[in-house]
Amino acid sequence: MRRRLVRTADTPTAAEGAESAPRPGLRERKKQRTRDTLLRSALELFTERGYEATTVDDIAEAADVSQRTFFRYFASKEEAAFFVSRLAESHFVDAVRRRPPGEAPLDALRGALVESWDTIGEAVEQVVPLELHMRFYRVIESTPALLAAHLRRATELEEEIARVVAVREGLDLDADPRPRVVVAVFGAVMRVTERIWSARRDAGLAELRDLTASYLDQVELALTGSWRTTP
Repeated sequence: MRRRLVRTADTPTAAEGAESAPRPGLRERKKQRTRDTLLRSALELFTERGYEATTVDDIAEAADVSQRTFFRYFASKEEAAFFVSRLAESHFVDAVRRRPPGEAPLDALRGALVESWDTIGEAVEQVVPLELHMRFYRVIESTPALLAAHLRRATELEEEIARVVAVREGLDLDADPRPRVVVAVFGAVMRVTERIWSARRDAGLAELRDLTASYLDQVELALTGSWRTTP
């Protein structure tokens, strides 16, 4: 039976978690506002002008701060470009760590995706509009420098998740290839769905969710089943 990527009623949201967290002080809130303004300015310029055509000075000017202020928050234009994505990824990794220990690895990865899907969106919205974040994903696919950085970061993320899976299963990652294999399969599905979704210009978050669920449903059949339609 197809398992749709939906948040269950007992899954805490990012907003619910934020209610229990201590409120940051005035100085910290000002720093967060400056950082978020820089991020929003950067993503808006990247989506409107293109990544290569946008400079750090352009971002600083749009945010009404100095170049020096930009570099207080980000080491480079690339770091600003992927900051929100890194935030979303950390939510997913944390969700993998929280999965019940008895789950099979691939089920745990899928369950973590279900658990974190909405909370990721809420976390992103606290920094930049979710719609802007999703539009930037399409810029990644059409920008060679960004796509190369995205693939490099995806490899690093897969290694981090593989280590989490190995710890969950009580395995030595350097001696047992299975954690890296299952994470590579999962990552490949996510990569394929990202690419197909980004090519559908009118597709939104709901379409990405459904596409991901559909492709994850096919993993076992694709790996172990016969593809022939005739004897």
